Amino acid sequence: MLSMAAIELLNQPDFRRRLDQCIHCGLCLPACPTYAVNQLETDSPRGRIALMRAAAEGRIELEGAFEEHIELCLGCRACETACPSGVQYGLLLETARAALAQVKQRSNRKRAAEFLQQIGLRSLLPYRRRLRLLARGMWFYQRLGLTRLAHWILPRLPSALTTMEGMIPPIDLNFLDLSQPAPALGPRRGKVAFFVGCVQDAFLAGVNRATVHVLQRNGYEVHFPQAQTCCNAAALHSGDVEFARTLARRNIDAFAEGDFEAILTNAGGCGAALKGYEHLLADDPAYMSKARTFVSKVKDINEFLADHLHHPPTGHVQARVVYVDSCHLRHGQKVVGPPRALLRAIPGVELVELQQPDMCCGSAGIYNLLQPEMANQVLDAKMADIRAANASIIATANTGCYLQMVYGVKRAGLSATVMHVVELLEHAYHP
Repeated sequence: MLSMAAIELLNQPDFRRRLDQCIHCGLCLPACPTYAVNQLETDSPRGRIALMRAAAEGRIELEGAFEEHIELCLGCRACETACPSGVQYGLLLETARAALAQVKQRSNRKRAAEFLQQIGLRSLLPYRRRLRLLARGMWFYQRLGLTRLAHWILPRLPSALTTMEGMIPPIDLNFLDLSQPAPALGPRRGKVAFFVGCVQDAFLAGVNRATVHVLQRNGYEVHFPQAQTCCNAAALHSGDVEFARTLARRNIDAFAEGDFEAILTNAGGCGAALKGYEHLLADDPAYMSKARTFVSKVKDINEFLADHLHHPPTGHVQARVVYVDSCHLRHGQKVVGPPRALLRAIPGVELVELQQPDMCCGSAGIYNLLQPEMANQVLDAKMADIRAANASIIATANTGCYLQMVYGVKRAGLSATVMHVVELLEHAYHP
């Protein structure tokens, strides 16, 4: 059943124009993780675009095949990198999922899943204190040794719960103090704002601390605008466009004061969402100019440090390191070289490449919880590639990738340590 709102979304001139950019060449197929697993045309970018066109023309309903194959897409955007015609598949997928969200007739199981999803999106992710409280609960869970009991119970429960438990990293409760700016160490070279994230702030506190410390060591005063909230990536992945716009406006307002040289994020997924505010608010006369200014300052931490590493680390880190690209950093933001350049700047690091560095790890926001079977097949292929690299450290540059790698190491039985690029940098400042 097509609602009027869904029909309007699928017949927007920009959406139809982007559909028509696809020339059906098929070069996207080898880049698509779900096509690699299923070998189905409908699980390829080209096939999904054909489904979108059929839905826009009223030839198929949104329930059934359209919903199944659109929801199975990871949204990794590897097809964009492979596409010779410049098809903006990420924007097409965003509209398709927004149209799906307008469909009212859903099964009871799907309604229950969507209800729980909305609780997380609206009542948890935008609230730092609630997430930190949840992290404290996870810390007690780990300290009490309940993981052993969970490993006995979880195989008897839905696989999404196994994935969720496996992704929990060792919890660090030494959260960043956001009450005042972090001063530059040594000569002051500038003033930047740090987007602390939601899950990153609560569950990967050490990554955020390392980010700030590295910036301080390179002469930057780091500010933490108090009103910042979730980037909106999870809302967009779920098709909740209006809530995504609400979060975008909050963040734009939060970072409007301060005359910052840059607005920095250490999560590839968050950065892609933040850089998308100009498109998201293009029809909002009150915010389109503000969004353009905001986006012009957003930088991934790797992107920024590669050009502003004024005080390179001198400590020796003797390790064989494999870097796992964040899809939204590599394909969405086109930031490929900077993380590798930073890793090579660390004395002692031997950087090795994966055979397929452009393939997704299966995290894709909350995809690994909503589609655990497919996510695990994609992850297993990634971990086989990582195993072949024979590295002792797996470096990442994104929250979801970090947590997925924690789970992947356990699942594959590897002994490698998962670290963010900035954690390795910070470690090299303390030989």
